[in-house]
Amino acid sequence: MRVRNENMKSKYIPKQHGAWAMLIIPFLLGMFASRPGRLHILLFAGWLLVYLFTFPLLQWIRTRKTSLYGKPMLLYGGLLIPLAAALLVLDPVLLFWIPLFLPLFLVNGYFARRNRERAFLNDLAAVMQFSLILFVAYQMGGGKDWRFAGSLFLLNILYFTGTIFYVKTIIREKNNPLFYKLSVGYHIASLVICAVCFPAALLIPMTVLLLRAVWLPKTKITVKRSGMLEIAFSLLFTVCALVIL
Repeated sequence: MRVRNENMKSKYIPKQHGAWAMLIIPFLLGMFASRPGRLHILLFAGWLLVYLFTFPLLQWIRTRKTSLYGKPMLLYGGLLIPLAAALLVLDPVLLFWIPLFLPLFLVNGYFARRNRERAFLNDLAAVMQFSLILFVAYQMGGGKDWRFAGSLFLLNILYFTGTIFYVKTIIREKNNPLFYKLSVGYHIASLVICAVCFPAALLIPMTVLLLRAVWLPKTKITVKRSGMLEIAFSLLFTVCALVIL
């Protein structure tokens, strides 16, 4: 019975823990960089439903098992459609953002169909896709400084792309010295970009993330413990970004 319940849960609730951070953090950055309002509650509910709907959709694209993923798609799709319609009525400008998400989702669909969801390019497309919500939340809050929003977007991309590199050195590329060097090199480059483009105080969290990428893959850290630490690193990044910028 327990196994059955876990299988049912896995069809309705994604087990990709890192995706939850990508779902929430860019939204918070965009919202607090502008002016938080009640519409943001509806927007986040819609954004959450988009994620919950696309998860079984991508699994269906990969497996074609309608018996497994049909009901979750119907549930989340049925909730999403009226909420999305209400959001478009309340803020028609949201329609402008939809075409920006579609090409990136098609990339995810391509890799899902070929059962290569762990490919680096697929992960990068997901990072870009999740990060776009920053602009949507910023616009909904009345934000006008798009150069500032763009800098937040860049910072978000730098952080989550670094997370892709780091996590792979812990799991699938843990015995690949070349990938480890690429990960460390990327984090050094991110630190340099932050030194040039952002306030100096942001070098503190970025240095912590560099040390994470250098040291932790050389330890015998478990996947579970690494995931728990990522929560702390995500909080550090988000708080520093909001306070400093």
